[in-house]
Amino acid sequence: MKTIDLSSTSVRVLNQSLHGDVQGSEWRVSHPDGKHNLAVGINAPVSVDIDGHAGYYCAGMNQQASITVHGNVGVGVAENMMSGSVRIKGSASQAAGATAHGGLLVIEGDAGARCGISMKGVDIVVGGSIGHMSCFMGQAGRLVVCGDAGDALGDSLYEVRIYVKGSVQSLGSDCIEKEMRAEHLQELQQLLDQAGLAHKAADFKRYGSARQLYNFKVDNASAY
Repeated sequence: MKTIDLSSTSVRVLNQSLHGDVQGSEWRVSHPDGKHNLAVGINAPVSVDIDGHAGYYCAGMNQQASITVHGNVGVGVAENMMSGSVRIKGSASQAAGATAHGGLLVIEGDAGARCGISMKGVDIVVGGSIGHMSCFMGQAGRLVVCGDAGDALGDSLYEVRIYVKGSVQSLGSDCIEKEMRAEHLQELQQLLDQAGLAHKAADFKRYGSARQLYNFKVDNASAY
């Protein structure tokens, strides 16, 4: 395992090192101390362990890599992730998984506002609760919440499937509760198992788009 100590090495050197010929290697990042932009833009099947808290935009644009943060993260973790996996052992601030196209993001604690905003194919599993406006304009993928959800969940959503175990403070425009069929129970249980979270799919409710705002209708003008 290769170790980079950020108490004596810059973030630029860390990211440049991870952008080199690193196929299949294992990396440890010590003393992150809340620094921003850690382990961004990786495009290789590597394993990265960050031993502590990370700041803004950790693991952004990830492709192929498996990244674990042993602490909390700031705004925009795994933003625009394409593939691979990102696991946060603590909690995440706003906009976790924003615009992400693929891969798996697991947040073992809570996530702040706008979790999964404009998500485009990523799977996000949150062990705790999420804040307001989560999954706003979510286009594709799945969001699993093992705790509660804040105001305006799924506002203006497209085809994302949202699963929530706890309470939902309010649903956003065009988001409704939907039937939990056998295929949904199966895919949810697979996601929970993949995330390593001991919950039963049958305890969750499913939410999705009512599909009333796909095309402009004058009768719905007030909802746009």
